[in-house]
Amino acid sequence: MPRKQSYDAGSITVLEGLEAVRKRPGMYIGSTSRKGLNHLIYEIVDNSVDEHLAGYCDQIKVILEKDGSCTVIDNGRGIPVDMHEKGVPAERLVFTTLHAGGKFDNTAYKTSGGLHGVGSSVVNALSTYLDVEISIKGCVYHDRFERGVPVQELTDGLLPVIRRTRETGTRINFLPDPEIFEKTRFSAAEVESRLHETAYLNPSLTIQFEDLRGDEPKTCVFHEPEGIVGYIKDLNQNSEALHEPVLLKGESEGIQVEIAFQFVNEFRENVLGFCNNIYNAEGGTHLTGFKTTFTAVMNTYARQIGVLKDKDQNFTGSDIRNGMTAVISIKHPEPRFEGQTKTKLDNPDAARACSKVAGEQMVLFFDRNLDVLKTVLSCAEKAAKIRKSEEKAKTNLLTKPKYSFDSNGKLANCEKKDPSQCEIFIVEGDSAGGSAKTARDRNYQAILPIRGKILNVEKASIDKVLANAEIKTMINAFGCGFSEGYGNDFDISKLRYDKIVIMADADVDGAHISTLLLTLFYRFMPELIYEGHVYIAMPPLYKVMPKKGAEEYLYDDKALEKYRQKHKPGSFTLQRYKGLGEMDAEQLWETTLNPETRIMRRVEIEDARLASSVTEILMGSDVPPRKTFIYEHAADAQVDA
Repeated sequence: MPRKQSYDAGSITVLEGLEAVRKRPGMYIGSTSRKGLNHLIYEIVDNSVDEHLAGYCDQIKVILEKDGSCTVIDNGRGIPVDMHEKGVPAERLVFTTLHAGGKFDNTAYKTSGGLHGVGSSVVNALSTYLDVEISIKGCVYHDRFERGVPVQELTDGLLPVIRRTRETGTRINFLPDPEIFEKTRFSAAEVESRLHETAYLNPSLTIQFEDLRGDEPKTCVFHEPEGIVGYIKDLNQNSEALHEPVLLKGESEGIQVEIAFQFVNEFRENVLGFCNNIYNAEGGTHLTGFKTTFTAVMNTYARQIGVLKDKDQNFTGSDIRNGMTAVISIKHPEPRFEGQTKTKLDNPDAARACSKVAGEQMVLFFDRNLDVLKTVLSCAEKAAKIRKSEEKAKTNLLTKPKYSFDSNGKLANCEKKDPSQCEIFIVEGDSAGGSAKTARDRNYQAILPIRGKILNVEKASIDKVLANAEIKTMINAFGCGFSEGYGNDFDISKLRYDKIVIMADADVDGAHISTLLLTLFYRFMPELIYEGHVYIAMPPLYKVMPKKGAEEYLYDDKALEKYRQKHKPGSFTLQRYKGLGEMDAEQLWETTLNPETRIMRRVEIEDARLASSVTEILMGSDVPPRKTFIYEHAADAQVDA
């Protein structure tokens, strides 16, 4: 790889020490769930990708080891090992000091992802151990840490050399700390998907992935020379594409912009945004700039070629993007994000750059490809007609009385009106619903009973979804509308409850009901999930009543097994709850409703592309892919039980 700029101890800038990471890991990696666990890998990989963006690395290898650790290897320059002005090797600063890295003065890296220097140190702080080998200047240097503390003795103040080499690069092996994380088994499917995504965004990069944990090791290599055009093809592989993918490229204000899009014969919109290889789940200014310009240019074309007459209103943005799959990837020298985990880009210049590049390149493309232009406008026409025909139905749906109060088993609302203090429980069945209404704190807890299993929206047309009584009741209760493929009436600011809690029985039917509800939220109200408002209640499976001592609730079979190992047979009585309806109001309050004692799981989405694909497989009409998926992931399901 070409040598472009110096990268030594002087490139490392220290902003502050590594403090409180282990006490508040969620501030740095989002959560201590599986999502946060996988994020450790991404932080190390993103540092290697930054080396690629700087022009020094073209090979990355990620290995999920048999012992539960992860190894990341790259052929970049290697982390500097010479003495820093702070009096320690530069590498040790990178791994022990928050905000120490080569990403702050724009000399070592013009653009970068990761968490701006906190990535390596945070991974180190949250790992049982972290082992580093750095190949640089003809030698392999070694360092080792345990829970963030260096344990490798230095030689004359520098890292020891363990062997000679002609190669350059960095090898990092780390084991997540079980004291920090709820689960310490990485999700191979999510890691693999993220690595494949990274390969699409970097067409000259090759990423090898190995999972050595199963009976048979799994290896795959990701190299995508088509870049985001190949990504678009991947996203649309199960859809009827209406034209070949379109690629728009350019640079403005020092920001590199790449945009690829393709329209398919479906009523949906799928627009993904990336900045410096980091997926921005909540979008941001780069998506806003692209969408605004795309809408304006297409409306201009629609009038020029007579699709829209003088008396006609312009197409809405949702009309024009109906059927669109798009990937917007920018490289920004100084990105600014809302939130530490970079879910939303906030740079105004990113909007201007995307708008300028998209506007100029779209005109050049569509002036030469009128057939594609007419195809896109045809999709917009179809969407506009359907939107107008549904507006009356939507108006009727969304202008019903705001609060239907406990009549015919519907919403039993809470007394408070401040959404930040309110929560709503969706409960299946009259028996459980009646108990929940009695058990709740009516001051801030609302109960919405539903009858049976709701419609599977993955298999249903939009008119059937809107006509479903249970779905209409939920939309009215939440108050923020809904999103769908050809329009968007969803407004998260109107949400009436901070927490939406799915409260179903702890059995197969309850799991199915929860899955149907989550499918509804993901497809029609995804912001509820992305902004952390959706939870799943965890009612206990058992109540144990010992002859001596306090009663206990056990939430799964593993907990029961542990209890049995510590207590002699006959020393306790066991009660198994077959459903929420079997609990009296006091038990339901204590186990499932009381914020002081209840257990709830917040629903999170780590990988939007993977989540959409899995939802389509598991909840769609095509049976063979579903069977294949279940067989392939049976082992993981058992581990997560």
